[in-house]
Amino acid sequence: MLLPITLTLAAACAFVNLWLATRCVRIRMSAKTLHGDGGNPLLARRMRAHANFTEYAPMVLILFALVELALGSPLWLWIAACAFIIARVAHPIGMDGDSPSPARAVGPLLTWVVMAGLAVAALYAAYSATRAVPAPPALAAQV
Repeated sequence: MLLPITLTLAAACAFVNLWLATRCVRIRMSAKTLHGDGGNPLLARRMRAHANFTEYAPMVLILFALVELALGSPLWLWIAACAFIIARVAHPIGMDGDSPSPARAVGPLLTWVVMAGLAVAALYAAYSATRAVPAPPALAAQV
């Protein structure tokens, strides 16, 4: 079973994760900071942006995989995947500044919209009245 949207999104997330890591490593190397943020405010913000990505990406990837398994690969799911990646790139760019920015606001907001939309789609797929749901084999044998 091939999940083209989830696989594409997972690859994109891997590249974003590597990009976020290299942003931190560049500062660590130039500042000779081995552990923590070393009191460097830009490194602290970049570390937090990287951590924020790792907090959201796994749940969203799981939702994408399950929704794609249940509903197939509709266009809206491709659009949601693109929106998620845009959000996850915008957020750390916005975090680089000392003051609020549109990118920092759009990143989390768009992430939440995508996650909430996927949660609704998952509930729809799970409880849609138009599908016949067979009993699990272990329960079917007892009946």
